[in-house]
Amino acid sequence: MLHKTKGIVLKTTNFAETSVVAKIYTQKFGLQSYLINGVKKPKAKIPLNMLQPMHLLDLVVYHKPNGNMQRVSNARSFPVLQNIPYDIVKSSIVIFLNEMIYKSIKQQHEDEVMFEFIAKSIELLDQTEEGVANFHLVFLLKLSRFLGFYPDLNQAEKFKFFDLKDGVFVANQPPHIYFIEEELKENWLKLFTSSIENFNKLKIGAALRKVLLQKIIQFYSLHIEDFGQVKSHEILKEVLS
Repeated sequence: MLHKTKGIVLKTTNFAETSVVAKIYTQKFGLQSYLINGVKKPKAKIPLNMLQPMHLLDLVVYHKPNGNMQRVSNARSFPVLQNIPYDIVKSSIVIFLNEMIYKSIKQQHEDEVMFEFIAKSIELLDQTEEGVANFHLVFLLKLSRFLGFYPDLNQAEKFKFFDLKDGVFVANQPPHIYFIEEELKENWLKLFTSSIENFNKLKIGAALRKVLLQKIIQFYSLHIEDFGQVKSHEILKEVLS
């Protein structure tokens, strides 16, 4: 049966000579694997460049419940990203976020609210002209709400530390190494309280950004099972330094 849905490309793997298996996070069906034939042919119906990481698609798909591999009937880029593919800073941010999202989203059921948040955030990054260097920091902490480990901020102002392991603000230094120290706490809280729409108004320098980025990766790895090692952030650090 054919279904219309929106999708966000996360990963492609070569399959046979001219085809790929694409991992796509869809609005209707969550994370799915799609066999897409002929993408490497000169006149492909669905060309390979349409399947770049975090590109947004309108899809017509065949869907079998509990199927391991689905098929795509038709696809088009919508909206077409105007700046991300050609801007080294934006494309580096997207490659990093793609890795983080791919490691975080494991479910095959729909979550339309999370899908819309991710899709609209990609559009926002694409359209923002200046001040994008801190986008990924705000985005990832906002995303944690949908992934189930967004902290309670009601008492945050009263406490000096943030326990990354338990995901809570605390009065005393935790008895382990996974925490946000007092000196970082204000900026950590600022990332949670800033709106995604106003991310470009944040003033965070390169050195502090690197520290906060490392803490966010640690935060994710502590709360998502089998998260693994992140690699793309090293390139991002260099681009944003």
